[in-house]
Order: sequence, then C-alpha cells, then structure tokens
Amino acid sequence: MAKLLKKQVARQRSRIFLVEDHPVFREGLAKLLNAEPDFTVCGEAGDARQGLKSILKLKPNLVVVDLALPGKSGLELIKEIRSLKLPVKLLVVSMFDEALYAQRVLRAGGDGYIMKQEDPQEIIFAIRDVLAGHIYVTENVFEESAKPSSEKKAGPLDQLTDSELEVLELLGQGKSTLEISRELRLTGAEITTHSNSIRRKLKLNSLNALIRYAVCWVESSQK
Repeated sequence: MAKLLKKQVARQRSRIFLVEDHPVFREGLAKLLNAEPDFTVCGEAGDARQGLKSILKLKPNLVVVDLALPGKSGLELIKEIRSLKLPVKLLVVSMFDEALYAQRVLRAGGDGYIMKQEDPQEIIFAIRDVLAGHIYVTENVFEESAKPSSEKKAGPLDQLTDSELEVLELLGQGKSTLEISRELRLTGAEITTHSNSIRRKLKLNSLNALIRYAVCWVESSQK
C-alpha cells in the first residue's frame, strides 16, 4: 500500500526541466523545486541545444528557461519549441529587465516571465500559475501587452532584434567583444555586425557612444 501511494504521489508531481547555464543557480533552483510536494525536476541543461534534445526525450510539463544562454538564446529556444508544437509550458526566469523582454517572450510563445531577483517563493508561485494555464507577468507588463497595437508606445529599443538586444545588454554589463562572443557563441565579426546595426538603429556615432548608452541603460533598468 505504501509503495502504491508513493507511485501515485510521483505521478501527480509536475515534471520540470531547467535550461540554465549558471550551475550554482541551476542547482539552487532544482533543490528549491524538488522540496515542493507537487514538483520534480526531471532534467537540466546548460545550453539550448542540449536542452531541446532532452526536452524531446523527457517530455516535461514545464520548462524554466534563462534568456542568456551560450550559443542559441533562450528566446530562440522558445521559438523552436513552439515551432515543433510541443505541449509544454515555458517560463523564463532571467536577470534581464522584464519591462523590455517580457513582451518579446510572450510573442515568441512563452507563458510567463519572472526575474531572478524575485523572492524564491514568488518563482514557485509563477510556476504553479503557468502550470494552471495562466500567463505570469507583472501587472504593468500585463496592462501594456493588453493594449491595442495603436496605443502601445514604441521605444528606440523596440527596433532591435532579439540578438541585438542581448549584445546591448552584455555591452552594458561591461563585457568585451571577446567575452560576448564566447558567451553567445558567435564570432567576433558577428558581434561587430550586431554592434554596428545597433548603432545605426539608435543613431549613435561611435562605439564609445554605444557603450555609454548600453551602460546607462543597464544601470537604469536595475534601479
């Protein structure tokens, strides 16, 4: 009877897969979720390629995705999962500013967005909310996404592609072209191309002006 009860409890647990490239955060989140009676972490990956391969095999109920992954970004992973029509919920847990990224995540097919700085219990709440079929974002982001397109205010950063936005974020964190290319697994030439495109779109005259803009933007988004 006890064994049967354990099997029933195990079947009731939602299976969660983690795609996160920072081992310390990934391990801490896995420990947090496995302590909950209705969750079990069924697998982990440090990049999008391995993540997709394991998701196809393990068929989790929900995937927790970081945006800043080496090589293919979390946004690209979400788009790929949705293109395959996999019946899985997708929640982004990221350090990137929700006000800027959440709507991009929702447009890509994500089910929610929460920042890593939030209380651990709020992350647990967000996971349960998404598993229940809801969209999880802050009230401000929800109100903005609910507006008709004609009422939405387009900012200068809305012109940037997802990849360009990632490069801008990393420049604002003080990372060099070499460091960015390693983190995103792109060539130095590709990073330079993205940087030049960002400069044109934001009407900045030089690389130094771009870096100053990026640093100020990152600092303001963290306040």
